[in-house]
Amino acid sequence: MTASLPELEVTELEVGARHSRIPGLNAMRATSGFQRGMLLAGIVIVAFFFVVAVFAPLIAPYGFNDAKSGGVDFKTLQPPSSKHWFGTAVGGEDVFSQVVYGAQTALEVIVLAVALSIVVGVPLGLLSGYFGGRLDRVLVLVSDALFSFPSLLLAIVIDISVSNGSSSKSGGIFAAAVAITVVYVPQYFRVVRNATVAAREEPYVEAARALGASPFAIMTRYVFGNVVQTVPVIATLNAGDAILTLAGLGFLGFGIEPSSGAEWGAELSRAISDTAAGIWWTGTFPGLAIVLLVVGVTLVGESLNDVLNPLLRTTKLTHVVLPPRDTGVSMEKPA
Repeated sequence: MTASLPELEVTELEVGARHSRIPGLNAMRATSGFQRGMLLAGIVIVAFFFVVAVFAPLIAPYGFNDAKSGGVDFKTLQPPSSKHWFGTAVGGEDVFSQVVYGAQTALEVIVLAVALSIVVGVPLGLLSGYFGGRLDRVLVLVSDALFSFPSLLLAIVIDISVSNGSSSKSGGIFAAAVAITVVYVPQYFRVVRNATVAAREEPYVEAARALGASPFAIMTRYVFGNVVQTVPVIATLNAGDAILTLAGLGFLGFGIEPSSGAEWGAELSRAISDTAAGIWWTGTFPGLAIVLLVVGVTLVGESLNDVLNPLLRTTKLTHVVLPPRDTGVSMEKPA
């Protein structure tokens, strides 16, 4: 028993060291039950749409605008069948192909918009929070001004300004991404700025200043890692909202031209007249795609918030077994 104690202690230290190197993985292992189920369900849904978007040309049987195959025109407004799984639209287009290519468009716009929002919002928040003064006041004023606009209205104005009559798919994707970026940059800016204001007075930052570290070195080495911990959570939650914003732009006739790219919101807009005639499939499947993807991204965001926030994280209780009490201890005094 005595010889095995050092081995046990070393093993526990090694395991603890390995876990400490990967705090996010350690936190994931500590969660269980409904919390972990939400996260796994969200990851499965998002991964499914990601695979569909990446392999859209291989999955879709036709092009998103194809109304015929082999020289034979498709029948218009046909219900779901073995030939057209989701039916056909008013122009004869295959609805399943439109939904598949719509996932590709959504992925391109959302990834570009979230990346631009982080690249712009996080550095501005760091600079504003660390230096303060006139720069901080100006950036906060601009952020508050952007917050005062309704998000969809602001996205429409930016989309019109950026697209400038562009009818190509790349131009429409870029315009929609920039429009969404302008809407969400203030959120990253305010979160990072507030965290930086609190972190710049911490003892480790004061010690770095006393050692002669430059402001750039302090922000990148000491402040950045402590103020961006909530950015992944915000990014996933904003991604779900950005999907709805993109669908709103398409529904209102902005963003990507229907002739240059498939977009779920535009498909819903064209299906309004079909619904009145009892034709349900042209609007149901694009709508379900929007709902499922938003639910999946939201589940990932909410679960990450629970995992990364120690106040919300549900940890697993370790079952501890106490050794039996040793009743044969000698009470004799040592000589």
